[in-house]
Amino acid sequence: MTTQAQNHTTPASRVAKASIDPFAALGLSKNLCSAVVAAGYTEPTPIQQAAIPPILGERDLVASAQTGTGKTAAFALPILELITDPSLDDPRGEVRALILAPTRELAAQIGQSFETYGRFADLRTQVVFGGVKRSIHERALRVPPEILVATPGRLLDLMSTGDVDLDCVEHLVLDEADRMLDMGFIHDMRKIMAALPQDRQTLLFSATMPAEIEALAKRYMHKPARVAVAPVSATCDPISESVYFVHASDKQRALTALLADREMERGLVFTRTKHGANRVASRLDRAGIPAAAIHGNKSQSARERVLAGFKDGSIRVVVATDLASRGIDVHGLTHVFNFELPNEPEVYVHRVGRTGRANQPGAAVSLCAADERPRLAAIERLTRTKLQRLDERPLLASVPAPEHEPPRRQTPRRQPSRRSRSSGGAGGRQRQPRRRSSRR
Repeated sequence: MTTQAQNHTTPASRVAKASIDPFAALGLSKNLCSAVVAAGYTEPTPIQQAAIPPILGERDLVASAQTGTGKTAAFALPILELITDPSLDDPRGEVRALILAPTRELAAQIGQSFETYGRFADLRTQVVFGGVKRSIHERALRVPPEILVATPGRLLDLMSTGDVDLDCVEHLVLDEADRMLDMGFIHDMRKIMAALPQDRQTLLFSATMPAEIEALAKRYMHKPARVAVAPVSATCDPISESVYFVHASDKQRALTALLADREMERGLVFTRTKHGANRVASRLDRAGIPAAAIHGNKSQSARERVLAGFKDGSIRVVVATDLASRGIDVHGLTHVFNFELPNEPEVYVHRVGRTGRANQPGAAVSLCAADERPRLAAIERLTRTKLQRLDERPLLASVPAPEHEPPRRQTPRRQPSRRSRSSGGAGGRQRQPRRRSSRR
């Protein structure tokens, strides 16, 4: 994309016009700055300050940043700037920016961010992911959007049937590349990247940089700039982190007591499994605390209803697995609860990053059983922070021990048929021997 880079107005030429607006000082136009202000942002975050100038310079970029640092705006704002620049070619009706994300929720969130920041631009954004009928996406793509946000699997499906044309893609973003790697999307990512024009800008955002991601960057990127902000080993400063040591059988009581506190405005509870999320949400409901579970087994419409209720405040508590939580970005999320500690300490940092966003205070509370102590030790080694130990006795005393749950209904034992009943039993009929026919 050398030609476009030469024609593009450099960020330095705009700095003189931006004596007040810090976003304009990064090289963003007036319309974009107005949209950012309308969205409630006044200062760019460190990742935005570091990433926006090289992206505007049309350089490939490898960025290491954890969730909650403002990385979506770090690539959305400069991409919108580049594809709306009047000095560049303007192929309307073609996909010009492609953003790949690991989960439906994150893809939807990114799509919403492009809509928000591009409110003053005449651009179409379309989001495609699994879990909905393909025909819906096929109809939506008959008029190609300028910005396409997709999960890898659904995008490959649409590519295989010719329902999406990516021949004019100028900007490719791989968001949360390490999570796509963990989810087994590495081969899908390679297929998609191989099908795109070579003359493009590639932006890779990842909380961690495993060898496979580095190999991907080396193969498909050209002399990328590198920025690293808020590494995955650190949690955000405004977040208070604490832990209760409780027996596994007391965790539900402890969580119920924590959620009964009215200072807890919105809470996100993490479990390791889908079944565990359902069970915890069901028990909270029975305890009088309305809660909803969200995980991969839920339909897309059900997940969207839960997220909408969580955002508008009608749902106060959501119980989620780590995968389903990707993309949950709720303003005013005050508390994160680790009902079960994750197996990988890096996942803890991602969980905690759901609160304390935009320099707002947040709290992360963990419930640690005896067999989870090694996981806690690994978390504290990674973050170099000792979680505050809290006394669990007052917490458990505030909620009475629950009555035993009713036993599961047993399947009744199948009764033997009349024919097979023993003839000697009481009330049983004696089986008569079959008579032979007298006919020869």
